[in-house]
Amino acid sequence: MLKKIVFGFITYVLLANAALAQDVQFTAQAKPVIALGETFTLIYTLNAQGSGFHGPSIQGFEVLSGPSTSTNSSIRSVNGRTTMSITYTFTYLLQATREGTIEIPVASVNVNGKQYTSNTVSIKVVKNPNVPGGQYQGAGNQNRNPGTQGGTASGSNNDVYVKAFTSNASPLQGEGIVVTYKIYTKVQIAQINISKLSSFSGFWSQNLMKENDKLQQTTQVIDGEQYVVADIRKIALFPLKSGRLVIDPLELACVAQVRRQTKTKTGDPFFDDFFNDSFFNSGVANVEKNLKSNPVVITVRPLPEEGKPADFSGAVGSFTFHTEVDKTRLKTNEAVTLKCTISGKGNIQLIDKLNVTFPPDFESYDPKVTSDIQTTAAGISGNQVFEYLMIPRKPGKFKIKPISFSYFDLEKKHFVTLDSPEFTLDVEKGIGDAGGAVMTYAGANKEEIKYIGSDIRHIRNTNFKLMVAGSRFFASLSFWLLLIIPLILFTVFVVLWRKLAARRSNTVLMKNLKATKIARKRLQKAEEFQKSGNQDDFYIAISQALWGYLSDKFSIHLAGLSIDSVREALVKKNVNETIVIQFIETLDNTEFARFAPGEKTVNMERIYNEALEIIAKMERELR
Repeated sequence: MLKKIVFGFITYVLLANAALAQDVQFTAQAKPVIALGETFTLIYTLNAQGSGFHGPSIQGFEVLSGPSTSTNSSIRSVNGRTTMSITYTFTYLLQATREGTIEIPVASVNVNGKQYTSNTVSIKVVKNPNVPGGQYQGAGNQNRNPGTQGGTASGSNNDVYVKAFTSNASPLQGEGIVVTYKIYTKVQIAQINISKLSSFSGFWSQNLMKENDKLQQTTQVIDGEQYVVADIRKIALFPLKSGRLVIDPLELACVAQVRRQTKTKTGDPFFDDFFNDSFFNSGVANVEKNLKSNPVVITVRPLPEEGKPADFSGAVGSFTFHTEVDKTRLKTNEAVTLKCTISGKGNIQLIDKLNVTFPPDFESYDPKVTSDIQTTAAGISGNQVFEYLMIPRKPGKFKIKPISFSYFDLEKKHFVTLDSPEFTLDVEKGIGDAGGAVMTYAGANKEEIKYIGSDIRHIRNTNFKLMVAGSRFFASLSFWLLLIIPLILFTVFVVLWRKLAARRSNTVLMKNLKATKIARKRLQKAEEFQKSGNQDDFYIAISQALWGYLSDKFSIHLAGLSIDSVREALVKKNVNETIVIQFIETLDNTEFARFAPGEKTVNMERIYNEALEIIAKMERELR
């Protein structure tokens, strides 16, 4: 009997610890509606240490870069002990190449030997209202049928055309170049729509023109003819390999106004010549033109091998390197941050790691990488910051050896190595570090535990409790109480555990109970985006809060949610019709405000208040 009790108690403790473990969540998110040709990010988020990330098979989008991996850390200190949780993100940079509703399938990742899959992402690609068009004079008679008067439209092939130019046709590997697409026209054009973007195989690319920028027009005389010229696309390219690389042509369609000639035949040569004169016959017709630029051939030269540093990782440009630590005196189990900043002009976003050697008695984590990049017509510049978190587990004086960063300087035409200073950290024994026996964690999954120090235990100098001679503990009242109370507590634990297990096994109930809490967290995140002016992430957070609340509250998978299913679920719950209409209007207003003109700050404030109010009303209605 005693063995069964002990075994049951141990089983309860193990199950309780497992219940407290963090649920692994692997989710994908992207903008639900994008415009044709728009560049956007597809982000996979994992709240645990994972490996073996396997991305989706992406169709209908051009993969400009990715997947790139980054981490986000949070620190918590309790009783002098610092712990940390890490969130991993895998990011793709995509560009829409065709219209329609496109679904991106699931991705997968391994966590502690178990495979997890993400959700699918459905993206609606619509016609781009900001694609260059209508920037020249109006289309005029664009709705007229050019054949209604029996005339023929005249226009030569060189009336309007597209041409690609490169700032450097023979760059070094990693050296940035700019490819510009210009449109030349002698006639009025409108409705410019890019039907096929150039592919940049072998390059890392960055768009230098904002989608809503107005076209800057100039005039140019070519072969005695005056053309209106405008830049329609400008791309910064960084070659990732050497050799001959070909950039495919860009294709677009536009509507051009050309002169239409009508022939009047009266039988009298005088009247025919008179009425067919261009003065009386000046009609125009709208003709759709399909244009294609010239391909661009880039011959990339390899970087010299002479003088190449061992730690060179491909940085090319002109950079500065600065390092600092936030403190040099600290205690054990107290966090310290090493910050490395690379600034300058060049392929700065391709710098993904630094060689940093930490002291052996320090616990270190993957760096948090943040970028501040500026794109101009001249190229790309900015800074890349690497923040390393370290936690000393043993007192003493420790040194962080100098960190080196190497790059190829385009102006000096040779490799340059920049070194940081050596940092000395003075670590004192912390309050929670008793006895000199210090625990440290080894391995990425923090499962291996070892001791890295030992000492002679101190003599115990506290007062001892003495007992009267002849008294005994066995069969006393205290003996029976200490024997029975644990059994009673264990019985209570078992009953509570069974109730808790039954409740947790009810997935529908747990999601229903947590629906409002999760929605409020998402609304708090949206409020942060609102304050920072990040409107794209704000509307994504609002949409996730509303749709996620419905999915959790009514146990409907996100893929099965629609306006009709929402209405049907609310009606079944006998929700007031006014609240049903208001909830659906809030969903519609969120999507409309995202692309609607007007003061964005006012729109974000209004949408946030509407979402907060309707979720509160819905919760009161469903109680």
